[in-house]
Amino acid sequence: MAEKILMKGNEAIGEAAVVAGCRHYFGYPITPQSELIEYMAKRLLQVDGTFLQAESEVAAINMVYGAAGAGVRVMTSSSSPGVSLKQEGISYIAAAELPCVIVNIMRGGPGLGGIQPGQADYFQATKGGGHGDYHLIVVAPNSVQEMAELTVYSFNVADQYSNPVMLLGDGALGQMMEPVSFHDMKVTTVEKPWATTGMGERDKPNIINTLELKPEMLEEANNRLQRKYAAIQEHEMRWEEINTEDAELVLVAYGIASRIAFTAMEMARAAGLKVGLFRPITLWPFPKSALANVAKTANAFLDIELSTGQMIEDVNLAIKCSKPVHFFGRTGGMMMSPNDIYEKIVALLETKGGK
Repeated sequence: MAEKILMKGNEAIGEAAVVAGCRHYFGYPITPQSELIEYMAKRLLQVDGTFLQAESEVAAINMVYGAAGAGVRVMTSSSSPGVSLKQEGISYIAAAELPCVIVNIMRGGPGLGGIQPGQADYFQATKGGGHGDYHLIVVAPNSVQEMAELTVYSFNVADQYSNPVMLLGDGALGQMMEPVSFHDMKVTTVEKPWATTGMGERDKPNIINTLELKPEMLEEANNRLQRKYAAIQEHEMRWEEINTEDAELVLVAYGIASRIAFTAMEMARAAGLKVGLFRPITLWPFPKSALANVAKTANAFLDIELSTGQMIEDVNLAIKCSKPVHFFGRTGGMMMSPNDIYEKIVALLETKGGK
């Protein structure tokens, strides 16, 4: 049996990054992800890595840009307002088609907000918080074990597609302690002939640039990105379905909210109510085809988020508004309970299955 270690979610991300081959970290402390930067400060010294606490979030993301351009596995992390400051650099990295991992342990917002957990950065992460037509691959764990596993996955697919990946957690998952195993994690690597590591035996230097003065060349660059995003959508959708086969009402939730929704679903099932759970694991690409398939048999959906309702747009788009989509959420760092969701379930099913 694989050994498990009791760790905070933030620490598990750090150790998984080391397992994945990350030896370079640039960041700036902000709660509720400060344990991650603290962990990397100690851990990278033990593996001959490079840790640097930058003077700002803007500086940190541009250091990531440089390290990614040199072909190394590199990570940064922050929390909501800090990630906002990184957006210009993230757009540059996406345009340059460089692999890196960006961790956002979300807090309540908007503005400075509070250090309690939130999920109101969904739009920022999935719709592109910076400028231009680009996408991040966005993954959303719901346990400390998944925070570790999806960190390794993030480094793998970042290299596979030469694209930045965002791991979207929250204050609850970052601070939560659970047993986690780092065994049997598959780490893949790819060649990076484009890396800016000196001339070597090449005739010309590698140059990484996102400026295209000729509009036809910039359009082709955008078209190339869109072809890549189409391939990502085809191959990288991830989700979990529980009790959706006969469900009249399907809960849709991600991250920590999905844990609460799962308990509410179990309460409903124990009461004889046909309720299922659909959990997106990749928020971009959103698993729209899988959810559309669920919509063939479900009567209605209940979107559950720690926000005022952002993912609900993708739920409606996925099912093409073919069934009613209801919403239940808390915001500002407040957390709903399983009982709160269960009461909403009962109220919906009393009105003809939520139709």
